Amino acid sequence: MKSLCPLTICLIFLFSSCHTKTTNVDYTDWSHYGGPSDGSRYSSLTQINKENVSRLEVAWRYNTGDASANSQIQCQPIVVDGLLYGSTPTLNVFALNAATGEEVWRFDPFQVLGGENSWAGTNRGVSYWEDGDDKRILFGAGNWLMAVHAETGKPIMDFGEEGKVDLRKGLDTEREDFMIVANAPGVVYGDLLIIGMRLSEGLDAAPGHIRAYNIRTGKREWIFHTIPQEGEPGFETWDPATIKQVGGANNWAGMTVDQDRGIVFVPTGSATYDFWGGYRKGDNLFANSLIALNAQTGERIWHFQAVHHDVWDRDFPANPNLVRIHKDGKWIDAVAQISKQGLTYVFERMTGKPIWPIVETAVTQTGMPGEFTSATQPIPSLPEPFMKMVFDDSSILNLRPEWEADIRSQLAGAIYGDTWAPPHPEKPIVLFPGMDGGGEWGGASFDPETQTLYVNANQIPWMITMTPNADFENVGKSVFTNYCGNCHGIDRKGNPPAIPGLLDVKEKFTYDSLDLLLRKGRGAMPAFDHLSTENRKVILEYLLDKSEGEGDKQELEGGTQQLFPRYYMDGYKKLTTKEGIYGSNPPWGLLTAIDMNSGKKKWQVTLGEIDSLSVQGFAQTGTENYGGPVVTAGGVLFIAATKDEKIRAFDKDTGAVLWEAKLAASGHATPAVYEIGGTQYIVVACGGGKGTKSGDEYVAFALPD
Repeated sequence: MKSLCPLTICLIFLFSSCHTKTTNVDYTDWSHYGGPSDGSRYSSLTQINKENVSRLEVAWRYNTGDASANSQIQCQPIVVDGLLYGSTPTLNVFALNAATGEEVWRFDPFQVLGGENSWAGTNRGVSYWEDGDDKRILFGAGNWLMAVHAETGKPIMDFGEEGKVDLRKGLDTEREDFMIVANAPGVVYGDLLIIGMRLSEGLDAAPGHIRAYNIRTGKREWIFHTIPQEGEPGFETWDPATIKQVGGANNWAGMTVDQDRGIVFVPTGSATYDFWGGYRKGDNLFANSLIALNAQTGERIWHFQAVHHDVWDRDFPANPNLVRIHKDGKWIDAVAQISKQGLTYVFERMTGKPIWPIVETAVTQTGMPGEFTSATQPIPSLPEPFMKMVFDDSSILNLRPEWEADIRSQLAGAIYGDTWAPPHPEKPIVLFPGMDGGGEWGGASFDPETQTLYVNANQIPWMITMTPNADFENVGKSVFTNYCGNCHGIDRKGNPPAIPGLLDVKEKFTYDSLDLLLRKGRGAMPAFDHLSTENRKVILEYLLDKSEGEGDKQELEGGTQQLFPRYYMDGYKKLTTKEGIYGSNPPWGLLTAIDMNSGKKKWQVTLGEIDSLSVQGFAQTGTENYGGPVVTAGGVLFIAATKDEKIRAFDKDTGAVLWEAKLAASGHATPAVYEIGGTQYIVVACGGGKGTKSGDEYVAFALPD
């Protein structure tokens, strides 16, 4: 943790001195990302409780009608003045009557943007702001930040340029042709919307700077450089020769604002390139960091970096929780940040002082040519990890002898048993926790009455194999790998069913149709319209086997001097059997309750079930899960998230399952909890994806009359 702005901290102490005993949060409110204004995913509503939750039934359904193969809905809806706001798979934004599910209005952003329906990525929610009769919904659609009237859905034409702001601009860079997706909703503070963005995973990525926009006008009011510019603190943690050509260190996970103190807490991800960092020698501030900023000005108050010089893709995956805990005889206002690595980092909100010691621990060093890894990594002594920390011999799948033999054959020559083993030039490594955590973007929920943090996690091993760029026999393969290899693999086999292979692409596409797909994107695949025409041509000809593959990579960049990694990661790959069974012993999905006063786990249960294994007599295994929990004062925790297409209610005190219901598709989203007309509702988006069938439904549950 670094604290470099003492004057700012003193001012905040003075400002917040009257707020150290109580909070102004309304826990019946669900108008923010994460529900209440503190992002806690907690509701004080009690109509639905342990005794009656088993009686829940469907109250209404809303079908968006625009799902497609591999589409998703990751949106956590918000509710304001009887209207529920959310988004569809194609990023239409809508308002529903929150009591009936009847559509009030629906807005297609591409009616404003014009042109073909370009890929805009996933959307995890919208933001609400009001001043008197001026009520607005703000949301991201691809690289655009847009504003519409909350009551009508009509664009607010005096916001930005005719209702929109191009997030590719205003990054204090010469380039503007970046791939940018505003996937997580921004947070509102006064008249400001503070927002991050998802970026490319390659060296063509934009810098992940944090920006605040005036909600009335769309004007950029401040910017915080997550990759520092010369003369700014943190610049010394990079290679000055290449810092302008490196991107990332972005906030794609969302943020949380302490409205009383005027602090916005911003978690960031890794710098690019993720798995070989030879061009970014140093610790790389402010990547992989929790940053406390003055919400009004963007000035840094304090920061903590959880991974120095990340080569494991250990982004902070979710917005942090504002928590109030009792420790050493006193109440402490703290901020808790979950991580992909299954650890939770907890700090005093105003100073950044760790609540429990965080120990810089010696870790294995790299053997990659040209790479420089950190000698230590910070490990919190508490809270206890919310998943297993190491994949070793005892972790290898042994449910059946043939499955064990399959996994052991894949592990022959691989490096495992070391959480911090860096990528190796010749041997694959097992990454555990995997690239999807541990914790993921659904985030954690916090019960302020019991000081309990609830978090779901994936417990699945992944494999990382590195390939030297110098081995590539042609330019097409090199350029393809730089932009497409992380997902589809250098061998173009993909990771079905979530990521298709490309070996037969010439049988499915013409040159023109593949060019359109590359430029516009589809489903989970981003648009690559930011690529130069020449680089796009090289990729197309490589995929369609139309190129001899000769040439000079530097010439292809047209003098832009874009960097290419010396080593590439050979695609996102889970360690699985040929039948698709995960390569570790279950459970593969977990739900954990942590006592935040002591840092100790209260309970931990398996989350999710694979029916095909259950019918064979295997105990509940858990599943991958995406989307977070919500907890209520009625003693119930609700979570969908699992690939088995169910939503469940758990006893928040014991972890016992109290109720479950089948969904139209997997609910890879966080539910909303609210009350209208004396009835409490639970609503979740059922969009599927992530290797499961896609859906287009929002479903509400309530008690019968």
